[in-house]
Amino acid sequence: MPVRTLRPRSLSLAIHAAAMTLALAGAAPALLAAEAPAASSARSYDIAPGPLGRTLSAFASDNGVSLAFDPALTEGRRSAALRGRYAPVEALHRLLLGSGLELQQRSDGSYTLVPAATDGALELQSSLITAQAAGAETLPAEYAGGQVARGARLGMLGNADVMDAPFSITSYTARTIEQQQARSVADLLQANDPSVRVVGGRGDLVDSYTIRGFSVQNADVAFNGLYGLLPFWRVPIEFAERVEVLKGPNALLGGISPGGSVGGTINLVPKRADDQPLTRVSVDWTQRGQLGTHLDIGRRFGENNAFGVRFNGVYRNGDTAVDHQGREFPMLSLGLDFRGERLRLSSDLLYQKENLEGVVRPLLTGPGTTHIPHAPDSKTRFGLRDSYLDQEDYSMVNRGEYDLADNLTAFASIGGRQSNYETIAANSILIGNQGDIVNSLARQRGDRRTYSAEVGLRGNFDTGPLRHDWTLSANRLHERLGMVYAFTGMQPGNLYRTSPHTPLPDFSSLDGSIPKTNETDLGGVALADRLSLLEDRVQVTLGVRRQQIESRNYDQTSGARTSHDKRHVWTPMASVLVKPLQDLSLYANYIQGLSQGEAAPMTAANAGQVLAPYKAEQYEIGAKYDLGGFTTTLALFEIRKPNAYTDASNVFRADGEQRNRGMELSLYGEPLDGVRVMAGATYIKPEQNKTGDPASEGKDAPGVARRQANLGVSWDTPFVDGLTLDSRWIYTGSAYLDSANALDVPHWNRVDLGAAYAFQVAGKPLVARANLENALGKDYWTAANGYLSISSPRTLSLSLTADF
Repeated sequence: MPVRTLRPRSLSLAIHAAAMTLALAGAAPALLAAEAPAASSARSYDIAPGPLGRTLSAFASDNGVSLAFDPALTEGRRSAALRGRYAPVEALHRLLLGSGLELQQRSDGSYTLVPAATDGALELQSSLITAQAAGAETLPAEYAGGQVARGARLGMLGNADVMDAPFSITSYTARTIEQQQARSVADLLQANDPSVRVVGGRGDLVDSYTIRGFSVQNADVAFNGLYGLLPFWRVPIEFAERVEVLKGPNALLGGISPGGSVGGTINLVPKRADDQPLTRVSVDWTQRGQLGTHLDIGRRFGENNAFGVRFNGVYRNGDTAVDHQGREFPMLSLGLDFRGERLRLSSDLLYQKENLEGVVRPLLTGPGTTHIPHAPDSKTRFGLRDSYLDQEDYSMVNRGEYDLADNLTAFASIGGRQSNYETIAANSILIGNQGDIVNSLARQRGDRRTYSAEVGLRGNFDTGPLRHDWTLSANRLHERLGMVYAFTGMQPGNLYRTSPHTPLPDFSSLDGSIPKTNETDLGGVALADRLSLLEDRVQVTLGVRRQQIESRNYDQTSGARTSHDKRHVWTPMASVLVKPLQDLSLYANYIQGLSQGEAAPMTAANAGQVLAPYKAEQYEIGAKYDLGGFTTTLALFEIRKPNAYTDASNVFRADGEQRNRGMELSLYGEPLDGVRVMAGATYIKPEQNKTGDPASEGKDAPGVARRQANLGVSWDTPFVDGLTLDSRWIYTGSAYLDSANALDVPHWNRVDLGAAYAFQVAGKPLVARANLENALGKDYWTAANGYLSISSPRTLSLSLTADF
């Protein structure tokens, strides 16, 4: 927004609970009274060594320093590492250490480079702020426009600039989350990323995604780099500073994920306390009657602001835009961090509870269905009227880094999650072509206990002209799942009318303790080395991981172990990145993805046999061009993933394959002053091969649209100071629901509109926002994994945010 740009970090408490929460915050004087002095002239940096000219130019641009120099002076020279808290000019001095050059100020206040004095001495003014190491999760800076960041985490390899990453990555910022009033990771990615689509609408039981045409579960969304620790049913977003998306398989980078996703991975980076104290309160309303409030507090204290505390609290409750549906949602998060000279520590705690009354479930197709009927009114809840979901999650992640030497860092992280849930819902089956359905009633109770950890070393050294940035990492994940469930009763219904109240069957047999039904252990050791030369203009990354997978299944009634499988596999990765021009990167990669092998069904001749882990393979080439305020990326990829089926001799085997060949185009940045753009398009050809069935051989894989596109524009209006207008267009092409391609799901479009107005009252900054999702009120089907889901209805959201 012009003049009064704010960066609110939205987290709500319900309006009726705001006074209680503020009172609680006021009762914590140690937190609120820690008003550290503002340090507007200093920032925290974590910049790796690199080509001197490019590093200095990027730094000067990001920090508003006027710097001009002859490129010949920096040719063949590298910058020093910069990790700490400095004023910008001091930071430039430190980047030049050992380069043979020094900074010189001109009479007009700008700076240039000159050869250093012969003794190489460098004296820093004593008045400059004392150096201090940056936080453990120092993030890449925001890119022009602030909607995405300049880089993201590449698993065990650490943070990387987009132009230095041999993969397709996007990191969405808190600014984007707040501007769009996203309520979940699903909301954010559906609205902005053409390679990502969400399975199901906002009123569904669970959020899940597709990336590059392959399914991704919430279990595979990482919490600050660790899998399996975020809520299982729906991932909140208000506590996140960044939502990072890495597209394509990535087993080398993070190991196998619990759900075995191969289309890509999502990582949530939690918020940290800034040097500027923050007390931010929001109130919001979502159609038809969801009320909420929202508290976000951040403080730093201690010598050099070494200790940080960031608290986020949300409470929402009320009716949703879907008929006869209500939702209660409390969430609390606490982020603690310490940034010392060599030691960085952080701890994050997350609590979420959700009570959803009136669940909307996806549809399966049943007998007599020869074509897909037209989509019903998206406000209609056609499933079981008295369905519900109660879930509660507790999560913690602890991380630490210690610099053993200037070129060697040890790191470790450990976390855990306890998840409990209960649901009564219906799997709806479409019968015929007129919209008639049958609801298969079920109750399910379960708990998940997950522990995840990683340790490693990261360092660098030179061998002649080659620079080596290496990482050695070991990780382990243990998950215990307990679950009881029962299916009983069939209830008729229709897509075009809300189901009536009906008595629920007796599910009391599922009361009591929940037995263990599965245990999974995933562990691995990986080594990777990035070799660079010619001032990082040529980068080659090689790596390999030894992954161990162990799984045990148990009968829910007797507790007896029904299957056990333990295997290990090797998974490699290789990439090359070349920069023929400073702002142009060309790259190629080969990398694998891993999924746990399936158990043969009881009807197969090899019933109960667990197949070997599936290995998906990706070949990708791409280009990235940074125009300074606007970046364009292009990627061509092929992903092959094995599929299992029962052959003619009744043996369950993994001989099938889904091959997705595609192209991605992405554009983002601020091409004009005050005009921000996020846009992209994806084309995928999803082919089934070696299926063992002539009806599906060579056909499109079900649920994968060949064409997807997103276009988002944000405009700071020149005629009203502080007013920003937003619009987004989302397009998904037609897809087939079944493997034989007999059932066609039509294409769909969605238009979202938004506005934000920043102003001040009594010297306090406020931002009022309005967003209209599905502004044209389109009703449409979405398809994935053989299921049909109804679109989200037109939904208006309003909020008001104030800083104190």
